[in-house]
Amino acid sequence: MASQLPRKDLFDLPEGVIYLDGNSLGPLPKGSADRAAQVIGAEWGGELIKAWNTAGWMALPKKVGDRIAGLIGAPEGSVATGDTLSIKVYQALAAALKMRPDRRVILSDSGNFPSDLYMAQGLIDTIDKGYALKTPAPEDVADAITEDVAVVMLTQVDYRSGRMHDMAAITRKAHDMGAVMIWDLAHSAGAVPVDLTGCNAEFAVGCSYKYLNGGPGAPAFIYVRPDLATTVQPALAGWLGHDAPFAMELTYRPAMSTERMRVGTPPIVQLSILDHALDVWDGIDMADLRAASIVLSERFISEVEARCPQLTLASPRDPAQRGSQVSFAFEHGYAAMQACIDHGVIGDFRAPDIMRFGFTPLYIDEADVIAAAGVIEKVIADELWRDPKYQTVSKVT
Repeated sequence: MASQLPRKDLFDLPEGVIYLDGNSLGPLPKGSADRAAQVIGAEWGGELIKAWNTAGWMALPKKVGDRIAGLIGAPEGSVATGDTLSIKVYQALAAALKMRPDRRVILSDSGNFPSDLYMAQGLIDTIDKGYALKTPAPEDVADAITEDVAVVMLTQVDYRSGRMHDMAAITRKAHDMGAVMIWDLAHSAGAVPVDLTGCNAEFAVGCSYKYLNGGPGAPAFIYVRPDLATTVQPALAGWLGHDAPFAMELTYRPAMSTERMRVGTPPIVQLSILDHALDVWDGIDMADLRAASIVLSERFISEVEARCPQLTLASPRDPAQRGSQVSFAFEHGYAAMQACIDHGVIGDFRAPDIMRFGFTPLYIDEADVIAAAGVIEKVIADELWRDPKYQTVSKVT
């Protein structure tokens, strides 16, 4: 494992907890609460509206976007931040469809995150021009990219199983067929090396509350390939995407940069927390992080399979085909996960039977993996999951 990892001292982690759910919500970086207090008390409280200028609030979305760009293989100026991931999916898809006006097929896959598919279908219904959304199985996507496809929209790392698409190969196939490529990096940014410049995709979107540790509700981001930044047509033409927002012109005139993909007023408190959270990445090489992640996940699979034969690996066995998470299927997965959480190992559950565990080498080490496997073994072998208190399904699983 790389000498610069882990960096547990940079996080506020509860005593006695092994946190394997950073793929859903990253933990609190130390100092983030102080940063939020500064923004609220000193900047908002002390400067009031002046803080947009005096505290650099207006420049914050671009500053944070440039920092995220460095983690996803993109150049400065190509990533805009703000809004939610669903909004950014809608923006990217609407802009991509305008680039291929004579085609009517949006291609995704059946393993994509539901919200991406909901946004696509909602856009189709709004446009009402005969578009169709096709969702073959993930392993069949490449063969389904034909010359009638306008846009290929995929999440690189499957949220349930961790199965990872070959970004370069699929983007190349999309371009060979004349389609526009959109990647959702929700489970990629901060988890696996991403090379948006190298793969040449037109668009990418993602969130910052998972591996980037920006906190619940942290803003999303959208990447636009630099050569397209001044020509893409935003479907959601917000005032902060205008070339001169405070000119208050009645007609929309988009900014001559990726900033045209901004919509509403940026969430300054959340952006400030995210800006601070990104400090934990200083000096981290994504190749080193990926190597450490594979070591941890491989050890976890080995330990769990040896201890818990009742669980079935639901992630690809080949680490090269897997993101930074491991999923096991178990008929009583929800209750078993609640028991694990109650005994100090936090993962999560996805229907119908998937127990998910995320591996973030920034704050997880091999000792954590072995200890976690021991807890899971106890939960399964002693059937702790049968306790009635673990059977009640919460709103968030």
